[in-house]
Amino acid sequence: MKRFICLLVGLALLSPLTVLASTWEIDPNHTTMQFKVRHLMISNVKGGFDKFRGMLSLDDKDITKSKVEVVIDTASVNTNIKKRDDDLRSPNFFDAAQFPTMTFTSTKVEKAGENGLKIIGNLTIKGTTRQVVLVVDGLTPEVKDPWGGIRRGASATTAIKRHDFGLTWNKTMDNGGVVVGEDVAIQLEVEFVRK
Repeated sequence: MKRFICLLVGLALLSPLTVLASTWEIDPNHTTMQFKVRHLMISNVKGGFDKFRGMLSLDDKDITKSKVEVVIDTASVNTNIKKRDDDLRSPNFFDAAQFPTMTFTSTKVEKAGENGLKIIGNLTIKGTTRQVVLVVDGLTPEVKDPWGGIRRGASATTAIKRHDFGLTWNKTMDNGGVVVGEDVAIQLEVEFVRK
């Protein structure tokens, strides 16, 4: 009996520790995952992905212990031009049939400035994994939506070299330039709902 009481007391003391983390789900209806790449060396083409899911495990006492995981459906790429989107789904680029998803898994979260964050993690595209750093403006305070949900938001940016992920298709132009630029700028506007 004494052991049982000690166990209950121990569990009671530990229980506050288990509520330090909260789980948040990405709301795809209020989130955009967009990219921008140079076209013909003279303009930028923008696109995004329409299907994705993700979770944030937020350590409410120490944000640097938080974790993020995101899965993006590569076939959902959308630049509003069907012919270009079909090419992006093909083996020339994402090869969506063989690699139906791309993923991001955080490995470290650091504070950056007063409210900002750096989320370091592994981005996998087309079977190749590279470390990237998301620069986050900051996580907004919690708000309660009209339907009783608790929400937060964040904006983040990063940049990658597409060749690093096996996205190597290109053509050289008469002036020596290329059709598709090497640098890809990524912009994320994310809204989370607490589970």
